[in-house]
Amino acid sequence: MRRISCPKCGHYLTFDEKAYPSDRVLVFVCPACQKQFKIKLGSKNTRPQPVYGKLIVLENAFHERQEIPLHLGENIIGRYVKGTSANKPIITTDPSIDTTHCIITVKNNKNKNTIQFILRDAPSLTGTFYQGNILRDQDKIFVENDAVINIGGTTMIAQIIKDIPYTQQSD
Repeated sequence: MRRISCPKCGHYLTFDEKAYPSDRVLVFVCPACQKQFKIKLGSKNTRPQPVYGKLIVLENAFHERQEIPLHLGENIIGRYVKGTSANKPIITTDPSIDTTHCIITVKNNKNKNTIQFILRDAPSLTGTFYQGNILRDQDKIFVENDAVINIGGTTMIAQIIKDIPYTQQSD
């Protein structure tokens, strides 16, 4: 599944890009603002960025369940607003989530031939909680599989893909 955002209002849409041939132009109509826009699917020669894990954003009073993929590098998590610097936005109206709330860095651990997931607060106004404990601004926590992360009024579960081979990419 691929997520795209409307160029007018920023509303996210999802579609199965595997159902269409590469180099195809698709036309969408935003259900929120009725803006019609096009996207061109990439060629088969472009390699997708590998997913090393995901955050499952559980349903709460502000939004429905979402899945956010985690890639190598800094995954900046925050509330979606147009122009946000978060590269992993959560679609929500929860005012207690900052637009840049926390960061999960996914990187290679050369010594153990594994991938590491490191959580830190951005810093945010309401704080980031890992397994029920609040992180201080200078804290960096190693995230484990099925760990519970709370930001604002939202709960997320970190799911890490196990047995990811170490690669020689930059840290």
